[in-house]
Amino acid sequence: MSEPPSSAAPRSTLVLGGARSGKSTFAEDLAVRAGGPVRYLATAVPDPGDQDFAERIAGHRGRRPAGWSTVENADPAEILTAPTPPVFTLIDDIGTWLTARIDARDAWGAPRGTISPDTDALVAAVAAYTGDLVIVTPEVGMGVIPATRSGRLFRDEIGTLNQRLAQVCDEAFFVIAGLPVRLK
Repeated sequence: MSEPPSSAAPRSTLVLGGARSGKSTFAEDLAVRAGGPVRYLATAVPDPGDQDFAERIAGHRGRRPAGWSTVENADPAEILTAPTPPVFTLIDDIGTWLTARIDARDAWGAPRGTISPDTDALVAAVAAYTGDLVIVTPEVGMGVIPATRSGRLFRDEIGTLNQRLAQVCDEAFFVIAGLPVRLK
């Protein structure tokens, strides 16, 4: 098992993994180990009719320490570039953010790259952020090719975005079966 980062300098860390891999729990542990205040950017946009998703969100909320500040339905690019002092920030997760951006641009049937202004802004904000930062993102596309165009679009867009984020982050971990493996 790889050890989490130990540097005192501000670090950006990308945490990738599949569904229920333990990636969020690992990222939260990194934030706890850092000590001090944490700003949690929750990117999910709840659907009032989806009880299963509401329960998942509640589970994430229940794990967060009481002292953390949470920004719900967060736009990470906007928040990371706001003129405020840098603080330890945890973004969970890029997959729900990407889905919301594709929805907002009504881009599920549009050509690939339609959401490039959004992904470009996110990558630039991550690269420029001067505080500690942990980003949770799903790793998809490791098996079956999605049967739908929207599934293939998401797989392609998140794969490209994950590569770009990995390039600008100081370190990256892949979490599988609850075990983090250092990639970078």
